[in-house]
Amino acid sequence: MKALRVLELTEDLSGVSLNEVEPPERIPGEVLVHVRAASLNFPDLLMTQGKYQFKPRPPFTSGLELAGEVIEADTNSVFKPGDKVIGGNKTGAFAEFACVPERGLSPLPVGISFAEGAAMGAAYSTAYTGLIELCGLKAGQWVLVTGASGGVGLAAVNLAKAMGAKVIAATGVDAKRAQIEQLYAPDAVIVSEGRFREQVSEITGGKLCDVVFDPVGGDVFDECTRCVSFAGKLVVVGFTSGRIADIATNIPLIKGFSIVGLRAGEYSRRFPERGAAISGEIAKLASEDRIKPAIDRMLPLSQWREGFEAMANRELVGKVVFELGE
Repeated sequence: MKALRVLELTEDLSGVSLNEVEPPERIPGEVLVHVRAASLNFPDLLMTQGKYQFKPRPPFTSGLELAGEVIEADTNSVFKPGDKVIGGNKTGAFAEFACVPERGLSPLPVGISFAEGAAMGAAYSTAYTGLIELCGLKAGQWVLVTGASGGVGLAAVNLAKAMGAKVIAATGVDAKRAQIEQLYAPDAVIVSEGRFREQVSEITGGKLCDVVFDPVGGDVFDECTRCVSFAGKLVVVGFTSGRIADIATNIPLIKGFSIVGLRAGEYSRRFPERGAAISGEIAKLASEDRIKPAIDRMLPLSQWREGFEAMANRELVGKVVFELGE
């Protein structure tokens, strides 16, 4: 089968190539999936460089999440051959076939295409776990989402709006503002440069934000600490800026806000019943057409480099989805 293999960790993707390899061999507890679509996530890029917190040793097949059809499963599995599923694992999705732990799969939501399903899992699971599971987001609350043109940021904007929150979407690229507005109609879209707290204060009537959802880190995180309301929550999602920010603990003490660390995948692994419930809620919202992932571009796996480079160059508004199989 064809698979996108990371043969060596490099800064410039020179250690990545599309190769012919033997299909994976399923072991008990796993489900063999014929992959129909797989989506690119920022950790996929980081893992080619050895910069993600999970550091698989080369060679490995890249790809966190997929959508496809079940080929084979345990006799007592909830999945049967022909079932349409979404999910994934830490690696292995960018291939024609993948073996995935059963707990890492969910049924493809009704009315959702394979491409949409592949683009939904990790981003919406992260958004739901952070906003609702850990922060208890309620209708009418103000939410600031940074990195709002990326897959996770857009999912957070979409989900927060679906839950009735008032949303400020922040992007580092002014040219992306119109696309974000068109996709999900947040209450405001701002550029996250410099001292943007004043804009947030003006938009919220001085209240600031009950929840700040930050996948960016760095200077943006520093300014986010000024945008949280008293007793609010600042969710640390990631560091796409490249800098892990520091914070003096007197800041959350004086302002009375909480800093919440978010690892949605690890949360689901440690609390599988809650992970299953979260997947069920996301599927319900999707089948009701209340949420829908934004796809920037769909590419054959042979054009993997275009997708990775577009992500590295911050060209995307939404997800890259690779199409595989018939």
